[in-house]
Amino acid sequence: MEEKKMTERESLELITAMITRTRQRYIGDGNILLMWGYLTVIVTALVWIMLITTHNPAWNWLWFAIGVVGGIATPIMSKKSDLKSGVKSYSDKITSQIWTTVGLASVVATLFCVGFGLKGFNAWGMMFAIPLMIVPMAEIAQGIIVKEKSLIVGGAIGLCVGLFTLSLATCACSSTGSCRCS
Repeated sequence: MEEKKMTERESLELITAMITRTRQRYIGDGNILLMWGYLTVIVTALVWIMLITTHNPAWNWLWFAIGVVGGIATPIMSKKSDLKSGVKSYSDKITSQIWTTVGLASVVATLFCVGFGLKGFNAWGMMFAIPLMIVPMAEIAQGIIVKEKSLIVGGAIGLCVGLFTLSLATCACSSTGSCRCS
């Protein structure tokens, strides 16, 4: 079998076509990404509000709603938007690995929280790191891979909000405006 040498132009066209296919496959009309984003923000805010108002750690079980609701909604939305899978390119594999890592980090973090909870410790506050820092970083990486500025900018904004929120939580800032960092 003879290998065909590609010109510089043909090589760039092939790379551009792969990125375009990956962007279409993973972003499509954007509704699935938006659903996951809104779902994460809503659950994070709900957990935060309920913990602050009730001081009942049982509200941390709401974190499971992200996986359950998102896991059910994604295939339904994929069928509606008729996303085709096709041959997986390198950028497809990288994208899958990024989001698989985020999912696995979420599962491991949940297991740690449950394990610590069984020993009488409340580690659920650590779960805010997933939606507030890890997901925006993955979103930025996704945007870089598929060359989508809205993902990069949205991820950067989300990361800044997440860092600010975690700073407030770390410093134990109250609604009166007083903060005490430990």
